Amino acid sequence: MQQKSFGKLPSGKLLEKISKSPQYHDGHFQNSVNTPMMAKGVSYFKILVEFFRKGIDREPVTPVPYVKTDLKTLPDGQLVWFGHSSYFVTLEGKKILVDPVFSERPSPVQYAGTKSFPGTMRYSADDFPDIDLVIITHDHYDHLDYNTIVKLKNKAKAFITTLGVSSHLIYWGIEEARIQELDWWESTWPFAGIELIATPARHFSGRGFTRNKTLWASFVLKTQRHRIFIGGDSGYHDDFKKIGEKYGPFDLALLECGQYSNYWPYIHMLPEESVQASKDLQAAIYMPVHWGKFRLSIHPWREPVERALKEAEKLRVKVTTPMIGQPLQLDFIASGSTWWRNVSSYTSAAEQVAVDTLAQQ
Repeated sequence: MQQKSFGKLPSGKLLEKISKSPQYHDGHFQNSVNTPMMAKGVSYFKILVEFFRKGIDREPVTPVPYVKTDLKTLPDGQLVWFGHSSYFVTLEGKKILVDPVFSERPSPVQYAGTKSFPGTMRYSADDFPDIDLVIITHDHYDHLDYNTIVKLKNKAKAFITTLGVSSHLIYWGIEEARIQELDWWESTWPFAGIELIATPARHFSGRGFTRNKTLWASFVLKTQRHRIFIGGDSGYHDDFKKIGEKYGPFDLALLECGQYSNYWPYIHMLPEESVQASKDLQAAIYMPVHWGKFRLSIHPWREPVERALKEAEKLRVKVTTPMIGQPLQLDFIASGSTWWRNVSSYTSAAEQVAVDTLAQQ
C-alpha cells in the first residue's frame, strides 16, 4: 500500500466536513437503498475462478477502430468518448474532461491488472489543450487514474468531484484551492452559463481494502442550450426518475452499460436497466458507456452494446454509438455505426468447448 497511486483517505478537517453529509453513517458513505456488494450465495473465490477463464468473446484480438480527432481545435458543442467512461466536452467556450483514464491498465500499478483492449490507447494527456474543468465521479481506478491526473495537473485549471476525493488529489500535488467537492443534490456554477449538479448513484468507492470513505455520484451538466447526464457508475435505482423529473429532459444520457454480472447485480446495471434508466431520465438520446476498453467483468466484450440496442429498439429509445475519438455534435447527435461487429473475438466457441471439457476432467 506504499504506491502513491493508492491515494490517501480523508482525515482531519476534510473528514470532519464529510462526516456531516446525510449520506455518511457509521464511519462511511452509504447508498440511499440497501446495496449488497454481491448476490446472495456468491463468493469472491467463485468470481475469481470465473474471471480468469478466457470465456467466449471476452476480449478483442484485432484493434478496436477509432477516429483520431485534433482535440486542441475541437469546435464548441462537441463530445468525444475515449472508451469506458472518459469523455471530453466543449460547451459555452469551456473545455471539460470527465473521468480521464489514459493508462494502459486501470490499476494501482502498470505491471499488473487487466490491460486495455488493442487499439484503444490512441489518446493521451498530451493530446489535450488546457482544460477548464476536470470532473471526477468517484475514486475507482477506472475513473480516477493517478498517472493521468499527474500529467494533467498543470494543464487543468479546476477539479470538481465528490466528497472526500480531494484527499487523493491533494496528495498527488493539486492545490486545494483548485478543487471543489459536492454532495448529492448540491450544485455549483463553475463558469457563467454552466451549472453542474451532483446527483445520486448506487455504487461504492475505494482504492484499497477500505471502502466507502469517499462519495460516488452522477452529474448533471447544464447550460441554457444543453443538458447532459453523466452517469458515472451505478446500479439501477429509483433516483433516476427523480433526477429526470427535477432536471430533465436531457439531450444526452451517458449511462454505464458494461462490467455487469448476475454476481453483483446491485452496483452495476444490466444493459436493459441502463436503457430503462435513460427513459427514467427523460433523455432524448442514450449513449451506452463503461464498455469497449477494459475487461472488468465476465461477459463478452461486445455483449453490453448488443443487449442495449435490442432493448432500446423494444422501448423505442434512440441510441448513439460513436467510435473512440469520434466527435458527437450535441446539437445534432448521430446514431453512429455498429463498428464493434467487425472486430475479431478473443476465444472461439470451439476453443471454449475444449476449455469447458478440460475443466470438467
